[in-house]
Amino acid sequence: MMNLKKCALHTAVAMACGLGAQLANAGATINFGEDKYVGLGFGFISSYNSKEDAVNQGSDRSNDFALDSARIYISGSFNKYIKGMLNTEKSGGGSAGSNVEVIDANVQFQVTPEVSIWAGRFLSPSDRANMAGPYYSMGGGYWANIASRYGWNGGVIGRDDGVAMVTSFLEDHLGVSFGAFEGNQIFRFSGVGAQSQSSTHKDNLMYAGRVQYDFWDAEPGYYGTGNYFGAKDILAIGVAGRYKKDGVVSPTNVVGDYKAYSVDFLLEKKDVGPGTFSAEAAYYYYGTDGVFKGEQGHAYSAGLGYLFQEQVGWGKFMPIIRYQKFNADGVTSYNSTTTAFTNTTSGGTSKRFEVGTNYVIAPYNATLTAVYGKEDTATASNKDFVRVALQMQF
Repeated sequence: MMNLKKCALHTAVAMACGLGAQLANAGATINFGEDKYVGLGFGFISSYNSKEDAVNQGSDRSNDFALDSARIYISGSFNKYIKGMLNTEKSGGGSAGSNVEVIDANVQFQVTPEVSIWAGRFLSPSDRANMAGPYYSMGGGYWANIASRYGWNGGVIGRDDGVAMVTSFLEDHLGVSFGAFEGNQIFRFSGVGAQSQSSTHKDNLMYAGRVQYDFWDAEPGYYGTGNYFGAKDILAIGVAGRYKKDGVVSPTNVVGDYKAYSVDFLLEKKDVGPGTFSAEAAYYYYGTDGVFKGEQGHAYSAGLGYLFQEQVGWGKFMPIIRYQKFNADGVTSYNSTTTAFTNTTSGGTSKRFEVGTNYVIAPYNATLTAVYGKEDTATASNKDFVRVALQMQF
């Protein structure tokens, strides 16, 4: 299922293995003998952003450079059957306020070629956008946080502490994963913050699973990608879901069950004219038993890309267009100073549109992206933005 020796490191060893060694070849590996090694690498996403009527800018546009992400990847192999990873990410805003947190710290037991057990901290089974993350999307450090919402706005970037069984069948064309986790990311809702489990409520586990089938080329591995940049022909459908009883706790101690499911689609075809055509789409449902109306509802995302095979200078151009929308059942707000917690039943729609191009020097390891877009949320109506992002991995 995974050739972890060949894919020694990367944003979680398994993600590199899902992409194949030809796409994730950054970093260095130190071998200590047969099936014994330690791999080390790092990556970052830096960007320039200009936003209309930005916060603290009055009616003026903002002009900001930002270090959006900075990660260190460490992987290792104890023997043929036991592998592990330790990955970090910067957190906080600004150089003075940034900290480093552990986002992955786990071991993978390869029980059979088709079955592995993951234990520790890692991404629980989820939709394709969440499993790919900002480094393995269609480009530009893109994060589908309007539609793919689980864990994106707090904590350890959607990671969970738990255990999962990861399996593949039919020569890696059918992937099935299922696990039990703490599920603490459920509490991290924008504007509300992390909530603690009350002593009056049961400490339940969160259960999460994903099933994916690849009709054309197979996608081995657990962590995934949102685009292969012409390395494979992909036609895939994935279904994911998660549930935690009493998993939603409001600041006023109102409790509900958390449930979510999604369906995602990816098509990528080489040799369509002078390049590679790709299309992605996903549908999401989120339920909180009405506790957080701002995090309950239906979401949609879609994207198109076309990678020209002709090289221009160092790389290849890839025009892209992306859209996301979340129809929430309302708006949730919480004032930590006054402890006022409110739910409205209207005005919860958020959407984002982006159009631009990637300049792909080396897939995932060196990409420059420029996009223009518009964003409409409950607090910011129809604001346009310009973003230029550089992604590098070594």
